[in-house]
Amino acid sequence: MWRFRSAITDGLLLAAATICVLWMCAPAHGQRNAGKSQAVVITGARVADGTGAALRDMNVRLVGERITRVGRFRPGAQDTVIDATGLVLAPGFIDTHNHSTEGLEAQPEAASQVSQGITTALLGQDGGSPWPVAEYLKRRRENPPALNFQMLVGHATVRRQVMGEDFRRAATPEEIRRMAALVEQAMQEGAVGLSSGLEYEVGSYSATEEVIALARVAARHKGFYISHIRDEADRTLEAVAEAIRIGREARLPAQITHIKLGTVAVWGKAADVVRRVEQARRAGQDVTADCYPYEAWASTITVLVPNKKYDDPASVQRALDDVGGAANVTIVRHAAHPDYEFRNLEEIARSKGISTVELFIQIVKDGGAGVVCKSMVEADIRTFYTQPWVMVSSDGGIGMPHPRGAGTYPRVLGRFVRRKKWLALEEAIRKMTSLPASRLRLRDRGVIRKGAFADLVLFNPETVLDNSTFSKPSELSTGIEKVWVNGSLVWTDGKTTDARPGRALVPASWQNKY
Repeated sequence: MWRFRSAITDGLLLAAATICVLWMCAPAHGQRNAGKSQAVVITGARVADGTGAALRDMNVRLVGERITRVGRFRPGAQDTVIDATGLVLAPGFIDTHNHSTEGLEAQPEAASQVSQGITTALLGQDGGSPWPVAEYLKRRRENPPALNFQMLVGHATVRRQVMGEDFRRAATPEEIRRMAALVEQAMQEGAVGLSSGLEYEVGSYSATEEVIALARVAARHKGFYISHIRDEADRTLEAVAEAIRIGREARLPAQITHIKLGTVAVWGKAADVVRRVEQARRAGQDVTADCYPYEAWASTITVLVPNKKYDDPASVQRALDDVGGAANVTIVRHAAHPDYEFRNLEEIARSKGISTVELFIQIVKDGGAGVVCKSMVEADIRTFYTQPWVMVSSDGGIGMPHPRGAGTYPRVLGRFVRRKKWLALEEAIRKMTSLPASRLRLRDRGVIRKGAFADLVLFNPETVLDNSTFSKPSELSTGIEKVWVNGSLVWTDGKTTDARPGRALVPASWQNKY
């Protein structure tokens, strides 16, 4: 039985939550006294300032959690000097699609994240977020992680809070009103925007108007809307148009997350998607996207069948054909049959003497499975990555059974920049730093300049590379030499330092308010 509080109780809780946010956003005791810290000067590096400007030979001084000087100067006698000759110094990487919400609880040192240069992660993705938001933020205050983070409020989360198990239908106006009240609560508690997963079970039953109504609440708080759109396959263009419409009618920025073309029928149509987005941008709408650098996605096996007829052989066969065949679908998690893990459907079916369709149906009956599906093509990924409004994201996180969880950012730097030469190094870094910082309204992050927070990545441009694979997704990358978060070193010499200086970040407008 789902229970709902009275308006008076809600008001009291909202006031308490707001006080909680004020407390959580204040700097910790050690951070207040950061200005007394000894200075660190990084010398000899080529500096990518995050804006896309050319690399420059400069020294950078850190004192406490801030950058205090950038340019050609001599370190002082009392400075700690780090010789970074031959390396590149960049702002810390900001991941606008990260799934470390639970991982930060279990592994706050976040080795798989900081080892690839991530210093800030946006959590609460694909329509799912902790509830209530204030409780999660309080736990992170008590048990801080190594990296910074922001939190979204999930559309599916508030939908389940209101509709319970009766979510396989359109919501009533009263239910939408109650969902909107919960989004209001979450935004007051510290969420920075609304996320949706309209291809997934709970969100897929919602009407566009429902999402618009909730996005309008986020808009009142200067938040933004980020969406795993309703279809990333044959109907991608329609789904992109829906996301743009939601942003336009709710009057807030919209981001198409992990933008992709995931079925055979739409391979090669990235230019059509680009034209649709650029048409909206030319009309004055704030629309952006993020993209991870892999040809395979990771999700649940049921996502493959958009009509949800998981026991219908014709629907299942069509779904497998759409992604290029059963050999492209690899099981990565299956509680009922762990022996299936890291084997593809074709291989498993052959070993059991059954068809791949029969195997699929049985896996769903046995509780479903997590899968990795290779269903994109490199040409489309390149088209997306070369758009100035597309930023790098991982769609990964701590414990992710996909190589993107540990390798995304070094993969872009090592493969897309150094080997394939799709992007200049400075532009790739802009897509990892100032561009996502602008989307998240993070003032003084994503750039290297005097006064900015000292979230920094020092890497070797000649050796940086991902090592994670689909069979060994947790292998850490190489070439990331040092990583600082809020001025504290969190990664050096191939390991974490156990420092945990990360905190929940709030939009620039909140910084002025608080």
